[in-house]
Amino acid sequence: MKQTYFKLLTLFLVLASNLNPAFSQVLQDYASQWEKGTQETWIRPNDRLVLSLDLKTFPLANISFDFPEKSVVFIGEKLWVYVENDTTFSQPSADLSEEFGSKEVELIVFKKGIELGDASVRKILNPTFVEKKTESANLNLNERRFDRQELRDFFFLSFLIILFILALYKVAYPYLFIAMIRPESLLTAEDFSESGSLQKFFSMDVLFYILLVNLMTSLVAVIGLVFYRQDWLITWIGIDFKSLMIVWVIGALLFFTVTLVKFTGIKMIAYLFDLGKLEFAHFFYLLRLVVIAIGAFVLVIAFFLANEFSLAKEVIGVSLSVFFWVYILGVMGLFLIMMNRLSFKKYHLFTYLCIAELVPFLIMAKLVMVLGQ
Repeated sequence: MKQTYFKLLTLFLVLASNLNPAFSQVLQDYASQWEKGTQETWIRPNDRLVLSLDLKTFPLANISFDFPEKSVVFIGEKLWVYVENDTTFSQPSADLSEEFGSKEVELIVFKKGIELGDASVRKILNPTFVEKKTESANLNLNERRFDRQELRDFFFLSFLIILFILALYKVAYPYLFIAMIRPESLLTAEDFSESGSLQKFFSMDVLFYILLVNLMTSLVAVIGLVFYRQDWLITWIGIDFKSLMIVWVIGALLFFTVTLVKFTGIKMIAYLFDLGKLEFAHFFYLLRLVVIAIGAFVLVIAFFLANEFSLAKEVIGVSLSVFFWVYILGVMGLFLIMMNRLSFKKYHLFTYLCIAELVPFLIMAKLVMVLGQ
């Protein structure tokens, strides 16, 4: 009698196994453990799903991943995979643990409009068990996520446009052009003299020049985003030639607006400190410094994009650090010039520069650091 019950129980288990193979092979389903990324700043996109993936349990199992189309997947801070179409694949848990050097990793899926349930992760026994397979995922994680040639085309076309506008500006306003690019003017501080030529801000020649400077600044910013914030660009607009051109133009207009706001702020602060017409000399002195530094920055990027692409990201990081300290030294130089040229107390001028320059610049530098992390 016992043998009969045992045979029936064995037959039942075999039939149940054949009728529902998924039940016998799924060891752990993470469907209920996904979290929607809602606690985000304006710097990072909110459209993401986050999962804490435990690699300690079932170390010999395989992990099945199911990602929706056009999604960008990170493990920790590392870009892991980008899928063009709906994709399902599996990978041994031990391989992931060895690759990322951890028994617990954070999986982040970026996609505009993604919702809970769009992506799934399960631990399974059999790596061949896949419900659907529309495209094999690219797991060569260290490869670039953009077309180098498209990036070069964008950069050098933008660079040529800037040079063309610069040539037109030189023909239309030759005196101002020469005055704004002379490095020695940083030492002579001619804007602080009574004969300083730059006494009007909202004039066509000055506004045109500021727009030109912001085109260069925006170009540097876009290249920095490509190397340091690929996830942001891929999620929201893309890294193709057309998308980069749109971002460049919009960025230039935003920087132009910020520049106008900055000058207005300097003018208001100078009025509160009773410094007279100091805002013109202050603004144009540092604008000269920015022009020279950004111009050198663009040339450095051009060289490495054309010749040593693999080093471009590192060089951009170093150049940003150099620009930071050059600007700080420029503010210190401005402080020394103002002490010698103006009859104001040192603490009075120092407080003015802290409010008008140092604090806004350090806030901006912090934002750049956050983007570069």
